[in-house]
Amino acid sequence: MVQDLVDQRRSEPPYLLGDREMLEAWLEFHRVTLLLKCEGLDDAQRKARPVPTSNLSLHGLIRHMAEVERNWFSRVLPAAPDTPPIWFDPAVQDSELVPLDEADWAEDLAAWQAECEQSRINAAGKELDYAGVRRGEPVSLRWIYVHMIEEYARHNGHADLIRELIDGAVGW
Repeated sequence: MVQDLVDQRRSEPPYLLGDREMLEAWLEFHRVTLLLKCEGLDDAQRKARPVPTSNLSLHGLIRHMAEVERNWFSRVLPAAPDTPPIWFDPAVQDSELVPLDEADWAEDLAAWQAECEQSRINAAGKELDYAGVRRGEPVSLRWIYVHMIEEYARHNGHADLIRELIDGAVGW
């Protein structure tokens, strides 16, 4: 039976909130969900890629989401297209996901947490209709929040399966 992940750091948003509060709360819910999926494992387990046809690992997902946070909240929202990536290398497919042999969990987790905090700072005080720029097109903060919730939700599904394959732990 699948159990709910119970942790004081994670709570489902109340049913009645304003738009911004709701979007921010769901984004935080999904950020914490990814973190919880990575906790209680050793380095080898977090780096494991239990699906042979995939480059996905829990460690890689943290790095990927750090890049996604940076892209949307530090590159697109402030219209700063020259913001450098953290690990992404266009010459290497899935470069934030692999290779992870030399990757340091504590450093990479701290990088993801720093990107999440920078995202909160960059979004603070901006209206939901505030528009950044992606590929020459305006994109609202509202759209970014909805996309980020979708991005985390999709990858949290991956994390669910990866974690179950690693140690049998299930929960959402």
